[in-house]
Amino acid sequence: MRPIRLLLRILLVATLAAAAANLASAQAPQPQASQQPQATEQASGADNPIEQAAKAIEKAKQDLVSLEDAVKQKSDDDDALVALAGQTDELGRSVLNISVGLRPRLDQIKSRLTELGDPPKEGQPAEAEIVTTERNALTAERAQINAVTGDAETLSASIGKLGNRIAETRRQLFAATLLRRTDISFSVLDDAARAFVQEGSEFIQALSSWLGFVLKFKAFAFFAAIFMSLMTAMVLLSGGYRIFGRYLQRKETEEQPSYINRLSIAFWSTLIRTFALAALLVTSYFFLNGFNVLRPDIAPIIGALFGSIGLIYFVRRFTNAVFAPREPHWRLVRLSNRGASSIGACLLAMAAVNALDYLFGSISEAMGSPLVLTVVKSLIAALIIGFILIAASFGRPMLARNGDPDAPGRHWPRGMAIILRVLGAGLIITALTGYVGLARFVATQLIITGAIIVTTYIGLLSGRAISRSETFGETSLGRFLQRRFKLGPVAIDQAGLLVGMCISGIALMVGIPLVLLLWGFHIQDLQLIAYRLLTEVRLGGISISLVGILTGILLFAGGYLLTRWIQRWLDGNVMARSHVDLGVRNSVKTGIGYLGVGLATIVGVSAAGIDLSSFALVASALSVGIGFGLQNIVSNFVSGLILLVERPFKVGDHVVSGAAEGIVKRISVRATEIETFRKQSIIVPNSELINASVGNWTHRNKMGRSEIPVSVSYDSDPQKVMDILLELVNAVPVVLRNPEPHVEFLRFGPYSLDFELRFMLADMGDGLKVRNDLRIAILKRFREESIEIPLPQSDVVFHRQPEQVGAAANAGKPPAKIDNVSETSELDEEAGTVRRLRGKSADGNLKG
Repeated sequence: MRPIRLLLRILLVATLAAAAANLASAQAPQPQASQQPQATEQASGADNPIEQAAKAIEKAKQDLVSLEDAVKQKSDDDDALVALAGQTDELGRSVLNISVGLRPRLDQIKSRLTELGDPPKEGQPAEAEIVTTERNALTAERAQINAVTGDAETLSASIGKLGNRIAETRRQLFAATLLRRTDISFSVLDDAARAFVQEGSEFIQALSSWLGFVLKFKAFAFFAAIFMSLMTAMVLLSGGYRIFGRYLQRKETEEQPSYINRLSIAFWSTLIRTFALAALLVTSYFFLNGFNVLRPDIAPIIGALFGSIGLIYFVRRFTNAVFAPREPHWRLVRLSNRGASSIGACLLAMAAVNALDYLFGSISEAMGSPLVLTVVKSLIAALIIGFILIAASFGRPMLARNGDPDAPGRHWPRGMAIILRVLGAGLIITALTGYVGLARFVATQLIITGAIIVTTYIGLLSGRAISRSETFGETSLGRFLQRRFKLGPVAIDQAGLLVGMCISGIALMVGIPLVLLLWGFHIQDLQLIAYRLLTEVRLGGISISLVGILTGILLFAGGYLLTRWIQRWLDGNVMARSHVDLGVRNSVKTGIGYLGVGLATIVGVSAAGIDLSSFALVASALSVGIGFGLQNIVSNFVSGLILLVERPFKVGDHVVSGAAEGIVKRISVRATEIETFRKQSIIVPNSELINASVGNWTHRNKMGRSEIPVSVSYDSDPQKVMDILLELVNAVPVVLRNPEPHVEFLRFGPYSLDFELRFMLADMGDGLKVRNDLRIAILKRFREESIEIPLPQSDVVFHRQPEQVGAAANAGKPPAKIDNVSETSELDEEAGTVRRLRGKSADGNLKG
């Protein structure tokens, strides 16, 4: 840790020194249009807002005239046009802000005029003079605002036309630069050779003089900048490998890596290592320039040198990631080993040629060399790249049919070989016919743009592969998240979807700006595009701000999390310590939740820049929908609010509603969840609980009565039975003594004496266990006391004809034996002999 702290202190000292050295240059004047807000703010404080807006518009008109003159004067300078385009856009926004700033006052005037009404017509009673005066003043002020707003709209249209003209001028300039033709002849080549010799001597002289001056007068600053650059490189490399090392290196022990591993390592190794080197080169240039080591003529050359190094390194990383010449099992394309090496070498050679062309062009520009030298350099670079493409088309890079990467490869597919030859021949012909700028542009895009697009595509493929179901859990990051946060399969799959989307977003956010920069866009153009994309996306007449929407989402998320925290804090600290009833706690939590979410929604929508009045149409449509098909939903919603406020039952109550009986588990604004004693959840709409009768066993408290019916035989002593029952129930500790238990002698039953033991419990939830224990004790005691609990008895009536009885007697047959009679059966009541029998007693014998 101590070396790192020391390094951070050195970085801080170097940054402060660079800032002090560049203090004078940092105070450069701002563009004219950027001073518009300050000029507007310096308007006379005595003027009213309308007069201030009018003066600001007049100032904006003058700025517009100045910008138009500047565009005419610098129509051939693309960098100047880029700066003018930014100033024009800023001026347009300032004018738009002027018009927008007057809208609230205009709305107030319209509202007040509506309240005052129209002036009285002829023949009507005159109105008060003060009303007439106020109406006239408001009407005049409205006319002034309309005039200023009209001027602002006209000025905005003119500014928009100027912006379009700048864009068209830049397009024409870009096309003219690409299509500019130069005669290629021996005299041109001879002039270029002499200019090259002169440029070389001047460059060596300038470089030696700069080095001598630096070593003599700037030695400490020079070596300090080098030291800081090296330290930065060490920090970046060590930190990068420590954090991302496992994701950047291919495991030699892994013989058959999965497709997702190959994609991920190819993408991240190219992206992270290239950005690490880019950060090193940028910081190196920053330190050298910050310590005033670089001269104005040397600074662009050093910048071009660093850019060339970055380009060659990026193409080298790209070819190694995609083709993997020495590791065929990690290769992303079906190439042989020799083919992968040859194609990688061709791409690296073309990148080196482009980089040297760019570096030599920067040297020529810094040395003030003739334009013919730059043209000839670009001509040579285009010819070399064209010949490399043609030579590569005759290679045999494709993987052999047997799949052996060491075997001789096959030729290119016919279409690919033709494309390479056409591109190579086209570059050569275009350069030799004099269109060197076009040839150089095409050659650059073939290498750099192609590499960036392929890398971006690999990133998109990696994101898509990780987003697939049951894939992210197999990666090292997925396994780490599973171990660290104990995530299940579903959660890790959803995390994989999010990670895949993030990877795709990173690939697009990196690739698209780089491609746009290569195709002629400037950084200011990208900044302007990003600003408009984030703040002024227009769909018809609606303006959408992505920044505002993101801010609204973040505010809503913050409000939602704050609401949940308040709910937990109140429930766990305030209400729990105060021993508040569970139902009250649930109602308070639910109410705070709905209130907090509603406020968070309002704040988020307002921060997103969405006018709440625009929801009036939605509200009217919703009211129509309620009238047709949403009345049940609204009824349940209102019923839920009534249940939460009135609290006829609460969470934890034992309720009975229709066929549903159980414990209330959750009360929401739409329905109530009741859990039966068989653990079945029943969702009951709130409107049914409001409109129907609901029995609540625990409305006031949990105290309840339990009953145990007991039947004994007629031979038993009733008083003894009652005494035994009271003795047993009084021995139970949870049974309340006030009111005291008692036994009711209910009735003389058909075959038994019926009693009922009644007692009160403080918590009727204990009733089941208490009743079970009492029944066991009663049965055991009755057996000890020989008290019989009879079975149900029945009367069976048989009707037989007299002749059947006589025939049976003459035949000497015994009467029929009756066993296990348990029901009464009537055969015929009109005739015959009746024989009455009792049912089987407890001992199994028939009694008659």
